[in-house]
Amino acid sequence: MSRRYPVRVTLVSQLKKCPNGHSVGDQWVIERKTPGGMCLSAFNSLMPFVMTLRFSGNFPWEKDGEATVCCPDPEVVNVFRLERAGDADAEG
Repeated sequence: MSRRYPVRVTLVSQLKKCPNGHSVGDQWVIERKTPGGMCLSAFNSLMPFVMTLRFSGNFPWEKDGEATVCCPDPEVVNVFRLERAGDADAEG
């Protein structure tokens, strides 16, 4: 049985206004479904990191349970902070 954690995503900085309407301070919690309102480009860039954190993994260059990821738009550069959040669910 695997343990799955929710992952909190927070937009912590951006160089200029996002054309998809994301603003610093926006938050999403990713559990079993895709988060409502997040643009596909950002979601796609976050997904490998979300899955690692969701299944108890860590990155050697980050604090345990955290990751910092940028969206692929080179003009906007949304920077997202990902954190393992809450208790794990046991799933079969």
